[in-house]
Amino acid sequence: MSLIDRHVGFVRALREAGIPVSVAEGLDAAHALRVIELSERESLRAAYAATLVKKPAYRPGFDVLFDLWFPASTSGMHAERAETSGMHAERAERPIDLETAPVGELRDHLARLLTGGSDQELRAFAQAMVGRFGHQPAATPGRQNWFSYSVMRALSPETLMARILQNVLQGQERGGLAEKNVRRTVYDNTRRFEEAVATDVRRRIAEDSGIERIARSAVRPPLDQIDFLRVTKADLARLRREVHPLARRLATRLTIKQRKGRRGRLDFRRTVRASLQSGGVPLTTHFRPPRPHKPELVILCDTSDSVSSFAHFTLLLTYALREQFTKVRAFGFVDTVDEITRFFVPGADVVEAMTRLTNEADMVRFGRTNYGHSLERFAERYGDAIGPRTSLLILGDARSNYQPPALDVLRSLVGRSRHAYWLNPEPVAQWDTGDSVASEYGAVLPMHECRNVAQLTAFIETLA
Repeated sequence: MSLIDRHVGFVRALREAGIPVSVAEGLDAAHALRVIELSERESLRAAYAATLVKKPAYRPGFDVLFDLWFPASTSGMHAERAETSGMHAERAERPIDLETAPVGELRDHLARLLTGGSDQELRAFAQAMVGRFGHQPAATPGRQNWFSYSVMRALSPETLMARILQNVLQGQERGGLAEKNVRRTVYDNTRRFEEAVATDVRRRIAEDSGIERIARSAVRPPLDQIDFLRVTKADLARLRREVHPLARRLATRLTIKQRKGRRGRLDFRRTVRASLQSGGVPLTTHFRPPRPHKPELVILCDTSDSVSSFAHFTLLLTYALREQFTKVRAFGFVDTVDEITRFFVPGADVVEAMTRLTNEADMVRFGRTNYGHSLERFAERYGDAIGPRTSLLILGDARSNYQPPALDVLRSLVGRSRHAYWLNPEPVAQWDTGDSVASEYGAVLPMHECRNVAQLTAFIETLA
């Protein structure tokens, strides 16, 4: 495969993985290849990253794809590198044959690398260990299956910490700064070794099955494109960092829109004074500036199991929005509604607040989502929460188990609010399928598809 083919394939793989790369940026990267030393792989990586990666969140996926399209080695070079690494390792007490040495000796060698091995030594050792422990015969003759877990199970680097501390801290006090530094070094090198193993496994699979095939499954979407309905707990922890800037932008947009949409009262004195220039005819009217104030926000959130991951994200958003609005009231519902504002007091831990909300809030009667009854109950119990200063934000998939949608109640709530929006975590193609009444609700207030952070950001931008 020529360099041009690899470049085109690499750029295409980045786009398919959700990393935006324009034609101009692809050309910039191609121009950068003309002024760097192509034999220096890390310079090549840096050139591509500088021209193609726009956000830090895109970098992990970029690195995975770069290692697939521009591998550090191929299987044909692997045996020689592994032998060289084993025979000339500077930190080894004696030469070690990585192909035949007992597992105990390999673990001792890994322990030495984890305390001070270079990146090159760790990568070479990882490649050798994948070649020894990472393969299993495939059903197809002549093919191999490659796995990271078998390598990690054989060497168990996470169990080496006690042995390393005993060897390194001989005669030194335990629990001090020296031990903390050693633990940090070993932890960081263990993560690097695990990533080196995973990288070499992906490279070998790509050689057997094709780069394009493994690229489609090896890279997770960037954080801002992960579907809210499929987020994991780890994703939610990372999303918290994205929520607060979005909350500030949402508050700012609603405030701007409010200022543009409303003028102050007529300034009679200035209007009459200006009319003297036109013979007493008030050709120009003057208004008093509106009184500045933060907008008020009411959030109505579906917390049913069908959108539980989306509900967790929206509750994170609610928690962040409390800092941006002068007054925020949040309500959760399944088939009845309860105010959940009390769980998001300033200074409280958001995870603890969510746990309390699940256990204490009264949002369930029979356990089946019912938007119509929830809207009716909201209007009955909390109708005074909606007023001329209020922005109403409804978050849910509009699936009501074939129950009456209570459209008149929703129209009344929307009519009393200043702004009203509905964010739906389902793709537009799935609206109005099954028990969805998305279009009926969408005729009452604007409904936006909001499946990830990128779409939420785009929605906020439309409020300008």
